[in-house]
Formats: sequence, structure tokens, C-alpha cells
Amino acid sequence: MQTGHIGLNVTDVTRSTAFYQQVLGLEPAGEGTEADRRFAFLALDGRLVLTLWQQSKGRFDTGAPGLHHLSFQVDSLDEVRAAEERLRGLGAEFAYDGVVPHGEGAGSGGIFFTDPDGTRLEIYTPSGVEGVAAPAGAAPTCGFF
Repeated sequence: MQTGHIGLNVTDVTRSTAFYQQVLGLEPAGEGTEADRRFAFLALDGRLVLTLWQQSKGRFDTGAPGLHHLSFQVDSLDEVRAAEERLRGLGAEFAYDGVVPHGEGAGSGGIFFTDPDGTRLEIYTPSGVEGVAAPAGAAPTCGFF
């Protein structure tokens, strides 16, 4: 078994579609434009990855049950750094400054940030981050604690 696509509620589907296309390189795969049923399907290499549903108000609530954070794996540290540069250009909010390991002494790590609605996101690589100090010591960095 593997995870299929992820569906997120958003406050502005146009804004969120542009964000995910710029940051992750996703491509439009379908949309709903009726005033009360706006949505976008986003794909990578023809595979549906993310669906956005405009049916929310406010910001992501970290205190409510449900999604903790959403993580995207890339193949290399260079890809993580390229995403970080794009995000900085968009003015994204980061949980930590720069690329950080998942834990002290870990080879995997990435960047931790929020989308326009405050949904917590991560882009990481499984290796290449060895030797970088973890900001939270022994605690898992991806915890967003």
C-alpha cells in the first residue's frame, strides 16, 4: 500500500494553486470553477499528487485533530535548496532557518515551512544532511514542536 493524492482545504484556490505550482513544480490536471465548488487537481509527471478545495476560512489550526504536517521527498540536497530559494522568493514562513536534519546525527533532513493558509509543510531528502546540527537536539525536527 502507498499513499495516493493528498486533498487540502484552502481559502483561495487560485492563490494556493500558484503557490504549489511554483514551489513543487506541479501541473494543472483539472479544476472546478463554479462559485460554490472551486477546486484544483495538481499532478507531477501525469500522476495526481494534490487536490485543493476552496471551502475553508481562517488559517490552519495546529491545535485541532487531523493533519500535523505534509511532507514531500526529493532526491537530493540540491533540490531541497532550490525549493528553499523559491520559497524565500515567495516570502514563505519557515519553522527553522535553512536545511536542517531530522534529528541529531541524521543524514536525512530538509526545510520546514507553511503554505499561504498556514498548513505545515516539509521538503526533504533522505541523505546528504550529515554533519549539520539539529535545532531541536534529540527531538525530531519534523515535529514542528
